[in-house]
Amino acid sequence: MAKKNQVRRRVARKNVKVQFDKYSLYTQAVQSPEIDVDFLRKTYKELRGNFATTLREDFCGTFLLSSSWVKAKPNHKAISIDIDPEPLEYGKNHYFNKLSPKAQRRLKIMELDVLSSKLPEADLVAALNFSYFCFKKRNQLRAYFSNVFNSLGKKGLFVMDVFGGTQCTDAIEDKGRLKGFNYYWDQENFDPVTNEALFHIHFQPKGSKKIENVFTYDWRMWTVPELRDLLDEVGFKKTHVYWEGTDKKGEGDGKFYRTEQGEACLSWIAYIVAEK
Repeated sequence: MAKKNQVRRRVARKNVKVQFDKYSLYTQAVQSPEIDVDFLRKTYKELRGNFATTLREDFCGTFLLSSSWVKAKPNHKAISIDIDPEPLEYGKNHYFNKLSPKAQRRLKIMELDVLSSKLPEADLVAALNFSYFCFKKRNQLRAYFSNVFNSLGKKGLFVMDVFGGTQCTDAIEDKGRLKGFNYYWDQENFDPVTNEALFHIHFQPKGSKKIENVFTYDWRMWTVPELRDLLDEVGFKKTHVYWEGTDKKGEGDGKFYRTEQGEACLSWIAYIVAEK
Protein backbone atom coordinates (compact mmCIF):
# COMPACT_ATOMS: atom_id res chain seq x y z
CA MET A 1 0.00 0.00 0.00
CA ALA A 2 1.31 3.47 -0.87
CA LYS A 3 0.13 6.69 0.72
CA LYS A 4 -0.57 9.89 -1.22
CA ASN A 5 3.02 11.14 -1.20
CA GLN A 6 4.07 8.05 -3.17
CA VAL A 7 1.87 8.89 -6.15
CA ARG A 8 3.25 12.37 -6.65
CA ARG A 9 6.75 10.96 -7.30
CA ARG A 10 6.03 9.71 -10.80
CA VAL A 11 4.69 12.20 -13.29
CA ALA A 12 5.91 14.38 -16.26
CA ARG A 13 5.74 17.66 -18.22
CA LYS A 14 4.27 20.74 -19.82
CA ASN A 15 5.95 23.69 -21.57
CA VAL A 16 6.17 26.59 -19.12
CA LYS A 17 8.65 29.47 -19.35
CA VAL A 18 10.17 29.89 -15.92
CA GLN A 19 13.47 31.21 -14.64
CA PHE A 20 14.69 27.99 -13.09
CA ASP A 21 15.51 24.46 -14.18
CA LYS A 22 12.12 22.78 -14.02
CA TYR A 23 13.41 19.49 -15.39
CA SER A 24 16.15 19.30 -12.77
CA LEU A 25 13.62 19.85 -9.98
CA TYR A 26 11.29 17.31 -11.55
CA THR A 27 14.08 14.75 -11.73
CA GLN A 28 14.96 15.23 -8.07
CA ALA A 29 11.36 15.08 -6.91
CA VAL A 30 9.96 12.35 -9.13
CA GLN A 31 12.45 10.08 -10.86
CA SER A 32 14.53 7.13 -9.61
CA PRO A 33 16.10 5.82 -12.82
CA GLU A 34 18.53 3.39 -11.18
CA ILE A 35 15.66 1.74 -9.28
CA ASP A 36 13.62 1.54 -12.48
CA VAL A 37 16.52 -0.03 -14.38
CA ASP A 38 16.94 -2.61 -11.64
CA PHE A 39 13.23 -3.47 -11.70
CA LEU A 40 13.20 -3.80 -15.49
CA ARG A 41 16.25 -6.05 -15.53
CA LYS A 42 15.07 -8.32 -12.71
CA THR A 43 11.52 -8.60 -14.03
CA TYR A 44 12.65 -9.55 -17.54
CA LYS A 45 15.01 -12.16 -16.08
CA GLU A 46 12.22 -13.51 -13.81
CA LEU A 47 9.72 -13.90 -16.64
CA ARG A 48 11.98 -14.69 -19.60
CA GLY A 49 14.97 -16.47 -18.08
CA ASN A 50 17.61 -14.10 -19.45
CA PHE A 51 18.37 -10.39 -19.52
CA ALA A 52 17.00 -7.88 -22.00
CA THR A 53 19.37 -5.89 -24.17
CA THR A 54 17.29 -3.22 -25.91
CA LEU A 55 14.94 -0.89 -24.02
CA ARG A 56 12.53 1.46 -25.74
CA GLU A 57 11.34 4.26 -23.49
CA ASP A 58 8.04 5.64 -24.79
CA PHE A 59 6.94 9.13 -23.64
CA CYS A 60 10.58 9.46 -22.61
CA GLY A 61 10.70 13.21 -21.88
CA THR A 62 14.34 13.96 -21.03
CA PHE A 63 15.14 10.23 -21.46
CA LEU A 64 16.93 9.96 -18.13
CA LEU A 65 15.80 6.32 -17.85
CA SER A 66 17.31 5.48 -21.24
CA SER A 67 20.56 7.18 -20.28
CA SER A 68 20.69 5.16 -17.06
CA TRP A 69 19.92 1.97 -19.00
CA VAL A 70 22.87 2.32 -21.39
CA LYS A 71 25.18 3.21 -18.50
CA ALA A 72 24.14 0.14 -16.50
CA LYS A 73 25.66 -2.52 -18.80
CA PRO A 74 28.04 -2.31 -21.80
CA ASN A 75 25.66 -4.37 -23.99
CA HIS A 76 22.58 -2.29 -23.20
CA LYS A 77 20.95 -0.32 -26.01
CA ALA A 78 18.10 2.19 -25.68
CA ILE A 79 15.66 4.00 -27.92
CA SER A 80 14.01 7.15 -26.57
CA ILE A 81 10.66 8.20 -28.07
CA ASP A 82 8.78 11.44 -27.43
CA ILE A 83 6.64 13.81 -29.48
CA ASP A 84 7.76 16.91 -27.55
CA PRO A 85 11.09 18.44 -28.72
CA GLU A 86 11.66 20.54 -25.59
CA PRO A 87 12.44 17.76 -23.07
CA LEU A 88 14.35 15.85 -25.75
CA GLU A 89 16.62 18.85 -26.26
CA TYR A 90 17.09 19.15 -22.51
CA GLY A 91 18.09 15.49 -22.31
CA LYS A 92 20.61 15.91 -25.12
CA ASN A 93 22.23 18.85 -23.32
CA HIS A 94 22.18 17.43 -19.79
CA TYR A 95 22.28 13.62 -20.02
CA PHE A 96 23.35 12.46 -23.47
CA ASN A 97 26.42 14.72 -23.52
CA LYS A 98 27.59 13.23 -20.22
CA LEU A 99 27.57 9.66 -21.54
CA SER A 100 30.76 8.05 -22.81
CA PRO A 101 31.15 7.96 -26.60
CA LYS A 102 30.41 4.21 -26.56
CA ALA A 103 27.25 4.70 -24.52
CA GLN A 104 26.12 7.53 -26.81
CA ARG A 105 26.33 5.18 -29.79
CA ARG A 106 23.99 2.77 -27.98
CA LEU A 107 21.28 5.41 -27.39
CA LYS A 108 18.95 6.52 -30.19
CA ILE A 109 16.73 9.56 -29.65
CA MET A 110 13.61 9.95 -31.80
CA GLU A 111 11.05 12.74 -31.94
CA LEU A 112 8.09 10.54 -32.81
CA ASP A 113 4.44 9.93 -31.92
CA VAL A 114 3.95 6.62 -30.10
CA LEU A 115 0.90 6.07 -32.31
CA SER A 116 3.18 5.94 -35.34
CA SER A 117 3.43 2.61 -37.15
CA LYS A 118 7.21 3.11 -37.37
CA LEU A 119 8.10 2.35 -33.76
CA PRO A 120 11.44 0.50 -33.61
CA GLU A 121 11.66 -3.03 -32.23
CA ALA A 122 12.87 -3.68 -28.66
CA ASP A 123 13.12 -6.42 -26.03
CA LEU A 124 11.51 -4.17 -23.44
CA VAL A 125 9.12 -1.25 -23.82
CA ALA A 126 8.51 1.02 -20.83
CA ALA A 127 5.74 3.62 -20.54
CA LEU A 128 6.31 5.10 -17.09
CA ASN A 129 5.17 8.11 -15.07
CA PHE A 130 1.58 7.28 -16.06
CA SER A 131 2.28 8.99 -19.38
CA TYR A 132 -0.21 6.91 -21.38
CA PHE A 133 -3.03 8.37 -19.23
CA CYS A 134 -3.03 11.15 -21.85
CA PHE A 135 -5.09 8.80 -24.03
CA LYS A 136 -8.65 9.38 -22.85
CA LYS A 137 -10.48 7.22 -25.38
CA ARG A 138 -10.40 3.44 -25.35
CA ASN A 139 -9.67 3.17 -29.07
CA GLN A 140 -6.66 5.50 -28.71
CA LEU A 141 -5.14 3.49 -25.88
CA ARG A 142 -5.88 0.24 -27.70
CA ALA A 143 -4.09 1.57 -30.79
CA TYR A 144 -1.04 2.42 -28.69
CA PHE A 145 -1.00 -1.01 -27.02
CA SER A 146 -1.30 -2.63 -30.45
CA ASN A 147 1.69 -0.60 -31.66
CA VAL A 148 3.70 -1.78 -28.66
CA PHE A 149 2.74 -5.41 -29.26
CA ASN A 150 3.74 -5.25 -32.93
CA SER A 151 7.08 -3.62 -32.18
CA LEU A 152 8.22 -6.04 -29.46
CA GLY A 153 10.56 -8.93 -30.11
CA LYS A 154 9.35 -12.51 -29.75
CA LYS A 155 10.12 -12.59 -26.03
CA GLY A 156 9.24 -8.96 -25.49
CA LEU A 157 7.81 -7.39 -22.34
CA PHE A 158 5.78 -4.22 -21.98
CA VAL A 159 6.02 -2.44 -18.60
CA MET A 160 3.83 0.43 -17.43
CA ASP A 161 3.00 1.93 -14.06
CA VAL A 162 -0.47 2.78 -12.80
CA PHE A 163 -1.88 4.45 -9.71
CA GLY A 164 -5.23 4.73 -8.02
CA GLY A 165 -7.04 4.65 -4.71
CA THR A 166 -9.98 6.36 -3.07
CA GLN A 167 -8.00 9.56 -2.54
CA CYS A 168 -7.70 9.99 -6.31
CA THR A 169 -11.29 11.27 -6.36
CA ASP A 170 -10.46 14.12 -3.95
CA ALA A 171 -9.24 17.64 -4.68
CA ILE A 172 -5.99 17.71 -2.71
CA GLU A 173 -2.62 19.43 -2.70
CA ASP A 174 0.20 17.43 -1.19
CA LYS A 175 3.51 19.04 -0.21
CA GLY A 176 6.93 17.44 -0.08
CA ARG A 177 10.12 19.00 1.27
CA LEU A 178 13.30 18.24 -0.66
CA LYS A 179 16.80 19.67 -0.51
CA GLY A 180 16.61 23.24 -1.72
CA PHE A 181 12.94 23.33 -2.68
CA ASN A 182 9.38 22.30 -1.91
CA TYR A 183 7.38 20.12 -4.28
CA TYR A 184 3.57 20.17 -4.60
CA TRP A 185 1.36 17.52 -6.17
CA ASP A 186 -2.01 19.16 -6.76
CA GLN A 187 -5.13 17.27 -7.86
CA GLU A 188 -7.54 19.96 -8.99
CA ASN A 189 -10.60 17.88 -9.80
CA PHE A 190 -11.98 14.47 -10.73
CA ASP A 191 -15.00 13.63 -12.90
CA PRO A 192 -16.59 10.27 -11.94
CA VAL A 193 -18.59 10.15 -15.18
CA THR A 194 -15.50 10.18 -17.43
CA ASN A 195 -12.81 9.19 -14.89
CA GLU A 196 -10.88 12.25 -16.03
CA ALA A 197 -8.72 14.21 -13.58
CA LEU A 198 -6.59 17.33 -13.70
CA PHE A 199 -3.24 17.47 -11.90
CA HIS A 200 -0.51 20.08 -11.46
CA ILE A 201 3.03 20.15 -10.13
CA HIS A 202 4.18 23.32 -8.36
CA PHE A 203 7.69 24.14 -7.11
CA GLN A 204 8.95 26.56 -4.50
CA PRO A 205 12.74 27.00 -4.59
CA LYS A 206 14.26 27.92 -1.23
CA GLY A 207 13.91 31.64 -0.60
CA SER A 208 11.56 32.12 -3.57
CA LYS A 209 7.85 32.35 -4.17
CA LYS A 210 5.86 29.28 -5.11
CA ILE A 211 5.77 28.79 -8.89
CA GLU A 212 2.47 27.17 -9.83
CA ASN A 213 1.43 24.90 -12.71
CA VAL A 214 4.95 24.15 -13.86
CA PHE A 215 3.65 20.82 -15.15
CA THR A 216 0.00 20.03 -15.87
CA TYR A 217 -1.62 16.68 -16.63
CA ASP A 218 -5.09 16.32 -18.08
CA TRP A 219 -5.64 12.58 -17.75
CA ARG A 220 -8.09 9.73 -17.73
CA MET A 221 -7.59 7.52 -14.69
CA TRP A 222 -7.40 4.05 -16.21
CA THR A 223 -7.99 1.08 -13.92
CA VAL A 224 -5.99 -2.14 -13.72
CA PRO A 225 -8.82 -4.35 -15.11
CA GLU A 226 -9.37 -1.99 -18.04
CA LEU A 227 -5.69 -2.01 -18.90
CA ARG A 228 -5.34 -5.78 -18.63
CA ASP A 229 -8.42 -6.31 -20.83
CA LEU A 230 -6.98 -4.04 -23.53
CA LEU A 231 -3.60 -5.76 -23.39
CA ASP A 232 -5.32 -9.10 -23.79
CA GLU A 233 -7.35 -7.81 -26.75
CA VAL A 234 -4.29 -6.72 -28.74
CA GLY A 235 -2.58 -10.10 -28.31
CA PHE A 236 -0.47 -10.17 -25.16
CA LYS A 237 -0.40 -13.71 -23.74
CA LYS A 238 -0.15 -12.84 -20.05
CA THR A 239 -0.24 -9.82 -17.81
CA HIS A 240 1.15 -9.52 -14.29
CA VAL A 241 0.57 -6.96 -11.55
CA TYR A 242 3.46 -5.91 -9.31
CA TRP A 243 2.11 -4.17 -6.21
CA GLU A 244 4.15 -1.82 -4.04
CA GLY A 245 4.84 -2.99 -0.51
CA THR A 246 4.45 -0.99 2.69
CA ASP A 247 6.99 0.10 5.29
CA LYS A 248 6.44 0.30 9.05
CA LYS A 249 4.96 3.79 8.73
CA GLY A 250 2.37 2.63 6.22
CA GLU A 251 4.17 4.34 3.35
CA GLY A 252 5.13 2.72 0.05
CA ASP A 253 8.56 1.13 0.38
CA GLY A 254 9.53 1.18 -3.30
CA LYS A 255 9.60 -2.63 -3.45
CA PHE A 256 7.17 -4.39 -5.78
CA TYR A 257 5.89 -7.95 -5.60
CA ARG A 258 3.84 -9.95 -8.07
CA THR A 259 0.25 -10.54 -6.96
CA GLU A 260 -3.29 -11.06 -8.19
CA GLN A 261 -4.82 -9.20 -5.25
CA GLY A 262 -4.31 -5.55 -4.36
CA GLU A 263 -5.20 -3.58 -1.26
CA ALA A 264 -8.03 -1.11 -0.75
CA CYS A 265 -6.20 2.01 0.40
CA LEU A 266 -6.15 5.76 -0.06
CA SER A 267 -3.49 5.68 -2.73
CA TRP A 268 -1.42 2.95 -4.38
CA ILE A 269 1.12 2.41 -7.16
CA ALA A 270 1.65 -0.73 -9.22
CA TYR A 271 3.38 -1.96 -12.36
CA ILE A 272 1.59 -3.92 -15.06
CA VAL A 273 3.88 -6.19 -17.07
CA ALA A 274 2.61 -7.76 -20.29
CA GLU A 275 4.26 -10.74 -22.01
CA LYS A 276 4.13 -11.03 -25.80
